Amino acid sequence: MSTIDLQPGTNRMSQLRRSQRVCVRMPVVVHREGPGPNVASEETHTLIVNAHGALMQLALTVEIGQLLGVRNTHTLEQLVCRVVHLGPDQSGKRDVGIEFEVASARFWRIAFPPADWSPRSAEAKVPTKHVPGGRPPIKKSDVVAPEIEKKQSTKLPGPAQS
Repeated sequence: MSTIDLQPGTNRMSQLRRSQRVCVRMPVVVHREGPGPNVASEETHTLIVNAHGALMQLALTVEIGQLLGVRNTHTLEQLVCRVVHLGPDQSGKRDVGIEFEVASARFWRIAFPPADWSPRSAEAKVPTKHVPGGRPPIKKSDVVAPEIEKKQSTKLPGPAQS
């Protein structure tokens, strides 16, 4: 087994990323088969998706390497996936990372950015400044200087009055 540096923020880890992650809450149903008639399912939602799988919260008990069925409730499409990550238990649920047995970028019905995309790409838009509940930015041509507005309002037509 080769040694790969998996420390966060290293170049090696970023080279292992096969597709862009997208934070999206998408409803899914997870099916877990067990020995005999021990079948369980859970309605949940994704936290993050990519072309190779997803991260979701599950109350179902699962193990690393276990096969699950995941159904996209919007399209009713179902794929087999494998548990590849288990987060810590938090109030009876845990973050579970899954990987599709066969990569399927179309499963989520999302157009994923190309592998070489980055926020520094020429196609990336400059983020706009937005304050929740704020007004849209005013164009300079719409702004009237206060001095001009004041002068116009104090002039009255006709001869000067004392």
